[in-house]
Amino acid sequence: MKMRLWLALGAAVFAAPANAYVAAPAAIAAQAETARWNETKANAWYAEQPWLTGANYIPADAINQLEMWQEPTFDPQRIDIELGWAERFGMNTMRVFLHDLAWKEDPQGFKRRMDRFLTIAHKHHIRPIFVLFDSCWDPDPKIGPQHPPIPGVHNSGWVQSPGRSDLIDPNQDARLRAYVEDVVGSFAQDRRVLAWDVWNEPDNPGGGSYNDDQLARERARIESLLPQIFAWARARNPVQPLTSGVWQGDDWSPSSTSLTSIQRTQLIQSDVLSFHSYDWPETFERRIAQLRPYGRPLFCTEWMARGAGSTVDTILPIGRRENIAMVNWGFVQGKIQTNLPWDSWERPYTLKPPTIWFHDLLRPDGTPYREREREIFMKLREQKAQ
Repeated sequence: MKMRLWLALGAAVFAAPANAYVAAPAAIAAQAETARWNETKANAWYAEQPWLTGANYIPADAINQLEMWQEPTFDPQRIDIELGWAERFGMNTMRVFLHDLAWKEDPQGFKRRMDRFLTIAHKHHIRPIFVLFDSCWDPDPKIGPQHPPIPGVHNSGWVQSPGRSDLIDPNQDARLRAYVEDVVGSFAQDRRVLAWDVWNEPDNPGGGSYNDDQLARERARIESLLPQIFAWARARNPVQPLTSGVWQGDDWSPSSTSLTSIQRTQLIQSDVLSFHSYDWPETFERRIAQLRPYGRPLFCTEWMARGAGSTVDTILPIGRRENIAMVNWGFVQGKIQTNLPWDSWERPYTLKPPTIWFHDLLRPDGTPYREREREIFMKLREQKAQ
């Protein structure tokens, strides 16, 4: 790396006019510092990590990201209890969603609450993956008190970030950039943070009953913004890797001709590659095979949908064997109600619960949904990857 940098410096100096000799090396050095991690750096960083396991986390008493992070409903006591349960489950990371409106309302308070969360997580030997933006569920988030859960419905209060009206408004770009630069910059050197997931499922049309609500300009705006968000975050020189996970489509391999513009950005810009798979084991293994040729560490940042064939018993052992970071959805049964299946959007489970839980590992009192699942997490943590 150093040799390549010096060659670049020399080439720039000889090609530049006399009055550029001083400025050019500094500019190139800055560019080198903010470039995407090369494969060697990404794999060396990953080799220093323990096998990473965790869950997509939100406290049981929060219906969405805003209720988790706004000052009146931020609940460090509950977070401390639940992350203690995660530690006893053998977990060492959590994927945690932020929200631009919570930062907009109170930037300094928001960062203080992030720091408080990190202090609690560090106490339990957990390093979170922070998610900056998200294209799933309700496209019209509003700051302030959040509505109660819709009875019997999966994830009935989750909100997108940014909201669709802000997303399609170019006048919001300066604010979104300030959010990224302030949040990432404030914790860029903080080793308590594991990684930054810059945008969750940016090509998701909404999900649930919101799939038909996307505005015409949304996808084009995301195609334009996603590379910029990577650049804004990377310009803060974080010691943590950046990523954004692919999740739909048939083929993610480098030779694929079906990759979309958004997927190409995700795969080209991510320091470590992340993906979502709620599928049967054979599909999960095929996804791994598609991504291996990129030569980078792999993070499965969403998995486990028992009713769809993705279970702790079948999927987690593959992740351990392949040395993939595994972050399931979700952790404690609570107001987001993700123990209920996706089809609850069409037929709410109000008369009786589903035959089996869809997501989530623990009941609200901390007892496992299945003790056997906890045993598998703990047993696999002690094994070595093949």
